[in-house]
Amino acid sequence: MTITANWSYPTAIKFGAGRIKELADHCKAVGMKKPLLVTDRGLAPMAITQNALDVLDAAGLGRAIFAEVDPNPNDRNLDAGVKAFKDGGHDGVVAFGGGSGLDLGKAVAFMAGQTRPVWDFEDVGDWWTRASVEGIAPIVAVPTTAGTGSEVGRASVITNSVTHTKKVIFHPKFLPAVTICDPELTVGMPKVITAGTGMDAFAHCLEAYCSPFYHPMSQGIALEGMRLVKEYLPRAYKDGTDIEARAHMMSAAAMGAVAFQKGLGAIHSLSHPVGAIYNTHHGMTNAVVMPPVLAFNRPAIEDRIAAAAAYLGISGGFDGFYDYVLSLRAGLAVPDKLAALGVGTDRIDEMAAMAIVDPTAGGNPVELTLEAAKTLFAASI
Repeated sequence: MTITANWSYPTAIKFGAGRIKELADHCKAVGMKKPLLVTDRGLAPMAITQNALDVLDAAGLGRAIFAEVDPNPNDRNLDAGVKAFKDGGHDGVVAFGGGSGLDLGKAVAFMAGQTRPVWDFEDVGDWWTRASVEGIAPIVAVPTTAGTGSEVGRASVITNSVTHTKKVIFHPKFLPAVTICDPELTVGMPKVITAGTGMDAFAHCLEAYCSPFYHPMSQGIALEGMRLVKEYLPRAYKDGTDIEARAHMMSAAAMGAVAFQKGLGAIHSLSHPVGAIYNTHHGMTNAVVMPPVLAFNRPAIEDRIAAAAAYLGISGGFDGFYDYVLSLRAGLAVPDKLAALGVGTDRIDEMAAMAIVDPTAGGNPVELTLEAAKTLFAASI
Protein backbone atom coordinates (compact mmCIF):
# COMPACT_ATOMS: atom_id res chain seq x y z
CA MET A 1 0.00 0.00 0.00
CA THR A 2 1.26 3.46 -0.94
CA ILE A 3 0.17 6.09 1.57
CA THR A 4 -0.27 8.77 -1.09
CA ALA A 5 -3.71 9.66 -2.46
CA ASN A 6 -6.04 12.38 -3.75
CA TRP A 7 -9.34 12.79 -1.91
CA SER A 8 -12.37 14.95 -2.69
CA TYR A 9 -15.84 15.22 -1.12
CA PRO A 10 -17.17 18.57 -2.34
CA THR A 11 -20.77 17.83 -3.38
CA ALA A 12 -23.45 20.20 -2.07
CA ILE A 13 -26.39 17.93 -1.16
CA LYS A 14 -29.87 19.17 -0.30
CA PHE A 15 -31.35 16.18 1.49
CA GLY A 16 -34.90 15.71 2.71
CA ALA A 17 -38.47 14.87 1.83
CA GLY A 18 -40.17 17.49 -0.34
CA ARG A 19 -37.01 19.34 -1.35
CA ILE A 20 -37.70 18.94 -5.06
CA LYS A 21 -39.64 22.17 -4.66
CA GLU A 22 -36.25 23.93 -4.38
CA LEU A 23 -35.17 22.76 -7.85
CA ALA A 24 -35.67 26.07 -9.65
CA ASP A 25 -33.90 28.04 -6.92
CA HIS A 26 -30.79 25.89 -7.19
CA CYS A 27 -30.83 26.06 -10.99
CA LYS A 28 -30.94 29.84 -10.84
CA ALA A 29 -28.21 29.92 -8.19
CA VAL A 30 -25.75 28.22 -10.56
CA GLY A 31 -26.66 30.54 -13.43
CA MET A 32 -29.23 28.54 -15.39
CA LYS A 33 -31.88 30.44 -17.28
CA LYS A 34 -32.95 27.71 -19.68
CA PRO A 35 -32.16 24.25 -18.31
CA LEU A 36 -32.70 20.96 -20.12
CA LEU A 37 -34.06 18.17 -17.95
CA VAL A 38 -32.50 14.85 -19.01
CA THR A 39 -34.14 11.62 -17.94
CA ASP A 40 -35.02 8.19 -19.32
CA ARG A 41 -38.03 7.18 -21.39
CA GLY A 42 -39.79 5.39 -18.57
CA LEU A 43 -39.59 8.33 -16.18
CA ALA A 44 -40.53 11.03 -18.68
CA PRO A 45 -44.33 10.72 -18.38
CA MET A 46 -44.38 9.98 -14.64
CA ALA A 47 -45.84 12.39 -12.10
CA ILE A 48 -42.53 13.02 -10.32
CA THR A 49 -40.95 14.16 -13.58
CA GLN A 50 -43.87 16.33 -14.62
CA ASN A 51 -43.88 17.89 -11.16
CA ALA A 52 -40.20 18.77 -11.51
CA LEU A 53 -40.95 20.37 -14.89
CA ASP A 54 -43.83 22.28 -13.27
CA VAL A 55 -41.42 23.66 -10.64
CA LEU A 56 -39.05 24.85 -13.36
CA ASP A 57 -41.82 26.27 -15.51
CA ALA A 58 -43.41 28.18 -12.64
CA ALA A 59 -40.08 29.88 -12.01
CA GLY A 60 -39.75 30.99 -15.63
CA LEU A 61 -37.13 28.38 -16.56
CA GLY A 62 -39.25 26.51 -19.12
CA ARG A 63 -40.05 22.79 -19.17
CA ALA A 64 -37.64 21.39 -21.75
CA ILE A 65 -37.02 17.65 -21.52
CA PHE A 66 -34.84 15.11 -23.30
CA ALA A 67 -35.70 11.47 -22.61
CA GLU A 68 -34.15 9.40 -25.41
CA VAL A 69 -32.02 7.52 -22.90
CA ASP A 70 -31.51 3.76 -22.87
CA PRO A 71 -31.16 1.71 -19.65
CA ASN A 72 -27.42 1.48 -20.38
CA PRO A 73 -26.88 4.88 -22.04
CA ASN A 74 -24.73 4.93 -25.16
CA ASP A 75 -22.99 7.32 -27.50
CA ARG A 76 -26.04 7.58 -29.77
CA ASN A 77 -28.13 8.79 -26.82
CA LEU A 78 -25.34 11.23 -25.97
CA ASP A 79 -25.12 12.67 -29.48
CA ALA A 80 -28.89 13.17 -29.57
CA GLY A 81 -28.84 14.80 -26.14
CA VAL A 82 -26.06 17.21 -27.06
CA LYS A 83 -27.95 18.14 -30.23
CA ALA A 84 -31.13 18.82 -28.23
CA PHE A 85 -29.12 20.91 -25.76
CA LYS A 86 -27.53 23.03 -28.48
CA ASP A 87 -30.63 23.32 -30.69
CA GLY A 88 -32.67 24.46 -27.70
CA GLY A 89 -30.15 27.08 -26.62
CA HIS A 90 -29.90 25.57 -23.15
CA ASP A 91 -27.40 26.71 -20.53
CA GLY A 92 -27.54 23.92 -17.95
CA VAL A 93 -28.73 20.39 -17.29
CA VAL A 94 -31.02 18.90 -14.68
CA ALA A 95 -29.89 15.27 -14.58
CA PHE A 96 -33.00 13.47 -13.33
CA GLY A 97 -33.53 9.78 -12.65
CA GLY A 98 -31.60 6.63 -11.94
CA GLY A 99 -28.11 5.89 -13.13
CA SER A 100 -28.97 6.12 -16.82
CA GLY A 101 -30.59 9.56 -16.65
CA LEU A 102 -27.96 10.91 -14.28
CA ASP A 103 -25.01 9.60 -16.29
CA LEU A 104 -26.40 10.75 -19.64
CA GLY A 105 -27.40 14.15 -18.27
CA LYS A 106 -23.95 14.79 -16.85
CA ALA A 107 -22.34 13.68 -20.10
CA VAL A 108 -24.58 16.02 -22.14
CA ALA A 109 -23.56 18.98 -19.97
CA PHE A 110 -19.91 18.03 -20.41
CA MET A 111 -19.89 17.24 -24.12
CA ALA A 112 -21.85 20.36 -25.04
CA GLY A 113 -18.58 22.25 -24.69
CA GLN A 114 -16.22 19.78 -26.39
CA THR A 115 -14.95 19.35 -29.95
CA ARG A 116 -13.19 16.01 -29.40
CA PRO A 117 -15.06 12.67 -29.32
CA VAL A 118 -16.28 11.47 -25.95
CA TRP A 119 -13.89 8.49 -25.96
CA ASP A 120 -10.97 10.93 -25.71
CA PHE A 121 -12.05 11.57 -22.11
CA GLU A 122 -12.10 8.00 -20.88
CA ASP A 123 -10.85 7.58 -17.30
CA VAL A 124 -7.32 6.73 -18.37
CA GLY A 125 -4.35 8.57 -16.90
CA ASP A 126 -4.75 12.30 -17.35
CA TRP A 127 -7.00 12.13 -20.41
CA TRP A 128 -9.49 14.37 -18.59
CA THR A 129 -7.08 17.27 -19.02
CA ARG A 130 -7.85 17.20 -22.76
CA ALA A 131 -11.22 18.78 -22.09
CA SER A 132 -12.12 22.39 -22.73
CA VAL A 133 -13.60 23.53 -19.42
CA GLU A 134 -15.09 26.81 -20.63
CA GLY A 135 -18.08 25.25 -22.35
CA ILE A 136 -19.03 22.69 -19.70
CA ALA A 137 -22.57 23.48 -18.57
CA PRO A 138 -23.61 23.46 -14.91
CA ILE A 139 -25.45 20.42 -13.56
CA VAL A 140 -28.12 19.98 -10.91
CA ALA A 141 -28.67 16.30 -10.14
CA VAL A 142 -31.89 14.78 -8.87
CA PRO A 143 -31.74 11.02 -8.17
CA THR A 144 -35.01 9.08 -8.27
CA THR A 145 -33.51 5.73 -7.26
CA ALA A 146 -31.15 4.72 -4.47
CA GLY A 147 -28.33 2.83 -6.11
CA THR A 148 -25.73 4.24 -8.47
CA GLY A 149 -24.78 7.35 -6.52
CA SER A 150 -24.02 9.08 -9.81
CA GLU A 151 -25.47 12.24 -8.29
CA VAL A 152 -22.23 12.67 -6.29
CA GLY A 153 -19.83 11.28 -8.89
CA ARG A 154 -17.27 12.77 -11.24
CA ALA A 155 -17.83 10.30 -14.07
CA SER A 156 -20.42 8.81 -16.39
CA VAL A 157 -20.57 5.28 -17.77
CA ILE A 158 -21.35 5.38 -21.50
CA THR A 159 -21.62 2.31 -23.73
CA ASN A 160 -19.82 2.34 -27.06
CA SER A 161 -22.58 1.28 -29.45
CA VAL A 162 -20.08 -0.13 -31.96
CA THR A 163 -17.86 -2.22 -29.66
CA HIS A 164 -20.54 -2.85 -26.99
CA THR A 165 -18.11 -1.90 -24.25
CA LYS A 166 -18.84 0.32 -21.28
CA LYS A 167 -16.47 3.25 -20.87
CA VAL A 168 -16.00 5.40 -17.78
CA ILE A 169 -15.82 9.04 -18.88
CA PHE A 170 -14.22 11.26 -16.23
CA HIS A 171 -13.79 14.92 -15.51
CA PRO A 172 -13.94 16.83 -12.20
CA LYS A 173 -16.68 19.05 -13.66
CA PHE A 174 -18.98 16.07 -14.08
CA LEU A 175 -19.64 16.68 -10.40
CA PRO A 176 -23.06 18.35 -10.04
CA ALA A 177 -23.08 21.84 -8.61
CA VAL A 178 -26.04 20.85 -6.42
CA THR A 179 -27.70 17.52 -5.72
CA ILE A 180 -31.27 17.28 -4.45
CA CYS A 181 -31.91 14.02 -2.58
CA ASP A 182 -35.65 13.86 -2.00
CA PRO A 183 -36.68 10.38 -0.80
CA GLU A 184 -40.29 11.04 -1.79
CA LEU A 185 -39.17 10.67 -5.42
CA THR A 186 -38.21 7.03 -4.77
CA VAL A 187 -41.51 5.95 -3.21
CA GLY A 188 -42.93 4.71 -6.49
CA MET A 189 -40.01 2.44 -7.38
CA PRO A 190 -41.12 -1.12 -8.19
CA LYS A 191 -39.78 -3.90 -5.98
CA VAL A 192 -37.41 -5.20 -8.65
CA ILE A 193 -35.85 -1.75 -9.10
CA THR A 194 -35.67 -1.22 -5.34
CA ALA A 195 -33.81 -4.50 -5.07
CA GLY A 196 -31.47 -3.94 -8.00
CA THR A 197 -30.54 -0.37 -7.13
CA GLY A 198 -30.17 -1.25 -3.45
CA MET A 199 -27.80 -4.09 -4.26
CA ASP A 200 -25.83 -1.71 -6.48
CA ALA A 201 -25.34 0.59 -3.49
CA PHE A 202 -24.27 -2.40 -1.40
CA ALA A 203 -21.82 -3.53 -4.11
CA HIS A 204 -20.26 -0.06 -4.22
CA CYS A 205 -19.77 -0.02 -0.46
CA LEU A 206 -18.52 -3.61 -0.32
CA GLU A 207 -15.99 -3.24 -3.13
CA ALA A 208 -14.75 0.11 -1.87
CA TYR A 209 -14.31 -1.40 1.59
CA CYS A 210 -12.31 -4.32 0.15
CA SER A 211 -10.19 -2.26 -2.25
CA PRO A 212 -6.48 -2.41 -1.37
CA PHE A 213 -5.88 1.30 -1.94
CA TYR A 214 -5.33 3.78 0.89
CA HIS A 215 -8.36 5.89 1.73
CA PRO A 216 -9.43 5.60 5.38
CA MET A 217 -12.26 8.11 4.99
CA SER A 218 -13.84 6.10 2.21
CA GLN A 219 -13.23 2.96 4.22
CA GLY A 220 -15.38 4.29 7.04
CA ILE A 221 -18.06 5.63 4.71
CA ALA A 222 -18.27 2.27 2.93
CA LEU A 223 -18.70 0.41 6.20
CA GLU A 224 -21.52 2.63 7.41
CA GLY A 225 -23.10 2.48 3.96
CA MET A 226 -23.24 -1.31 4.24
CA ARG A 227 -24.92 -0.96 7.62
CA LEU A 228 -27.60 1.32 6.21
CA VAL A 229 -28.31 -1.14 3.40
CA LYS A 230 -28.50 -4.03 5.86
CA GLU A 231 -30.94 -2.15 8.08
CA TYR A 232 -33.12 -0.42 5.51
CA LEU A 233 -33.08 -2.16 2.12
CA PRO A 234 -35.32 -5.02 3.31
CA ARG A 235 -37.70 -2.43 4.78
CA ALA A 236 -37.82 -0.38 1.58
CA TYR A 237 -38.37 -3.56 -0.43
CA LYS A 238 -41.19 -4.75 1.84
CA ASP A 239 -42.95 -1.38 2.03
CA GLY A 240 -42.14 1.09 -0.72
CA THR A 241 -43.90 3.89 1.16
CA ASP A 242 -41.56 3.61 4.18
CA ILE A 243 -40.08 7.09 3.81
CA GLU A 244 -37.50 6.55 6.56
CA ALA A 245 -36.14 3.47 4.81
CA ARG A 246 -36.21 5.26 1.45
CA ALA A 247 -34.25 8.18 2.91
CA HIS A 248 -31.56 6.01 4.46
CA MET A 249 -31.18 4.11 1.18
CA MET A 250 -30.64 7.39 -0.65
CA SER A 251 -27.87 8.12 1.84
CA ALA A 252 -26.37 4.67 1.34
CA ALA A 253 -26.37 5.15 -2.44
CA ALA A 254 -24.54 8.47 -2.21
CA MET A 255 -22.14 7.04 0.36
CA GLY A 256 -21.30 4.11 -1.91
CA ALA A 257 -20.39 6.40 -4.79
CA VAL A 258 -18.34 8.65 -2.53
CA ALA A 259 -16.60 5.60 -1.06
CA PHE A 260 -15.56 4.13 -4.37
CA GLN A 261 -13.03 6.87 -4.81
CA LYS A 262 -11.09 4.12 -3.00
CA GLY A 263 -11.74 1.70 -5.86
CA LEU A 264 -14.12 -0.94 -7.14
CA GLY A 265 -13.33 -4.49 -8.23
CA ALA A 266 -14.32 -7.67 -10.01
CA ILE A 267 -18.03 -7.39 -9.21
CA HIS A 268 -18.16 -4.34 -11.45
CA SER A 269 -15.60 -5.49 -14.00
CA LEU A 270 -17.70 -8.63 -14.59
CA SER A 271 -20.98 -6.71 -14.55
CA HIS A 272 -19.98 -4.06 -17.08
CA PRO A 273 -19.51 -6.36 -20.11
CA VAL A 274 -22.66 -8.30 -19.21
CA GLY A 275 -24.67 -5.08 -19.17
CA ALA A 276 -23.08 -3.79 -22.36
CA ILE A 277 -23.78 -7.00 -24.31
CA TYR A 278 -27.06 -8.20 -22.79
CA ASN A 279 -28.48 -4.88 -21.53
CA THR A 280 -29.10 -6.29 -18.06
CA HIS A 281 -29.89 -4.14 -15.04
CA HIS A 282 -26.53 -3.11 -13.61
CA GLY A 283 -27.37 -3.46 -9.93
CA MET A 284 -29.09 -6.81 -10.38
CA THR A 285 -26.09 -8.07 -12.35
CA ASN A 286 -23.79 -6.97 -9.53
CA ALA A 287 -25.95 -8.86 -7.08
CA VAL A 288 -25.75 -12.10 -9.05
CA VAL A 289 -21.96 -12.11 -9.43
CA MET A 290 -21.29 -10.93 -5.86
CA PRO A 291 -20.97 -14.34 -4.11
CA PRO A 292 -18.51 -15.88 -6.62
CA VAL A 293 -16.35 -12.73 -6.44
CA LEU A 294 -16.40 -12.77 -2.64
CA ALA A 295 -15.21 -16.37 -2.66
CA PHE A 296 -12.51 -15.56 -5.22
CA ASN A 297 -11.23 -12.63 -3.13
CA ARG A 298 -11.38 -14.49 0.19
CA PRO A 299 -7.61 -15.02 0.57
CA ALA A 300 -7.04 -11.26 0.49
CA ILE A 301 -10.12 -9.98 2.35
CA GLU A 302 -11.04 -12.60 4.94
CA ASP A 303 -9.88 -10.63 7.97
CA ARG A 304 -11.29 -7.37 6.66
CA ILE A 305 -14.69 -8.93 5.99
CA ALA A 306 -14.67 -10.51 9.44
CA ALA A 307 -14.21 -7.04 10.94
CA ALA A 308 -17.07 -5.70 8.83
CA ALA A 309 -19.28 -8.60 9.88
CA ALA A 310 -18.65 -7.78 13.53
CA TYR A 311 -19.61 -4.14 12.97
CA LEU A 312 -22.75 -5.18 11.11
CA GLY A 313 -23.81 -7.58 13.85
CA ILE A 314 -23.22 -10.68 11.71
CA SER A 315 -21.67 -13.66 13.49
CA GLY A 316 -19.34 -16.18 11.89
CA GLY A 317 -16.71 -13.95 10.32
CA PHE A 318 -16.23 -14.28 6.55
CA ASP A 319 -18.51 -17.32 6.30
CA GLY A 320 -21.23 -15.54 8.22
CA PHE A 321 -20.96 -12.50 5.95
CA TYR A 322 -21.07 -14.68 2.84
CA ASP A 323 -24.18 -16.43 4.09
CA TYR A 324 -25.73 -13.03 4.91
CA VAL A 325 -25.21 -11.91 1.29
CA LEU A 326 -26.95 -15.06 0.06
CA SER A 327 -29.82 -14.47 2.47
CA LEU A 328 -30.14 -10.79 1.50
CA ARG A 329 -30.28 -11.69 -2.19
CA ALA A 330 -32.89 -14.38 -1.59
CA GLY A 331 -35.06 -11.96 0.37
CA LEU A 332 -34.95 -9.52 -2.55
CA ALA A 333 -35.77 -12.17 -5.18
CA VAL A 334 -32.34 -11.81 -6.81
CA PRO A 335 -31.73 -14.76 -9.15
CA ASP A 336 -28.88 -17.14 -8.38
CA LYS A 337 -27.51 -17.12 -11.92
CA LEU A 338 -27.08 -14.69 -14.80
CA ALA A 339 -28.96 -17.10 -17.05
CA ALA A 340 -32.15 -15.85 -15.41
CA LEU A 341 -31.29 -12.39 -16.81
CA GLY A 342 -30.89 -13.79 -20.32
CA VAL A 343 -27.12 -14.24 -20.27
CA GLY A 344 -25.72 -17.21 -22.20
CA THR A 345 -22.48 -19.18 -21.96
CA ASP A 346 -21.52 -18.64 -25.59
CA ARG A 347 -19.79 -15.29 -25.00
CA ILE A 348 -17.81 -16.03 -21.83
CA ASP A 349 -14.43 -15.66 -23.57
CA GLU A 350 -15.45 -12.29 -25.02
CA MET A 351 -16.82 -11.00 -21.71
CA ALA A 352 -13.76 -12.20 -19.80
CA ALA A 353 -11.46 -10.35 -22.19
CA MET A 354 -13.53 -7.20 -21.63
CA ALA A 355 -13.61 -7.65 -17.85
CA ILE A 356 -9.85 -7.74 -17.32
CA VAL A 357 -9.35 -4.42 -19.10
CA ASP A 358 -12.29 -2.72 -17.42
CA PRO A 359 -10.97 0.17 -15.28
CA THR A 360 -12.61 -1.28 -12.17
CA ALA A 361 -10.56 -4.50 -12.41
CA GLY A 362 -7.46 -2.75 -11.06
CA GLY A 363 -9.12 -2.24 -7.69
CA ASN A 364 -9.80 -5.91 -7.06
CA PRO A 365 -7.91 -7.28 -4.03
CA VAL A 366 -6.83 -10.35 -6.05
CA GLU A 367 -5.51 -9.97 -9.59
CA LEU A 368 -8.26 -10.63 -12.11
CA THR A 369 -6.57 -12.72 -14.78
CA LEU A 370 -8.24 -13.86 -17.98
CA GLU A 371 -8.60 -17.40 -16.69
CA ALA A 372 -10.01 -16.16 -13.38
CA ALA A 373 -12.58 -14.02 -15.21
CA LYS A 374 -13.64 -17.00 -17.33
CA THR A 375 -14.01 -19.14 -14.20
CA LEU A 376 -16.05 -16.47 -12.43
CA PHE A 377 -18.37 -16.07 -15.41
CA ALA A 378 -18.82 -19.82 -15.65
CA ALA A 379 -19.72 -19.92 -11.97
CA SER A 380 -22.16 -17.03 -12.37
CA ILE A 381 -24.06 -18.20 -15.47
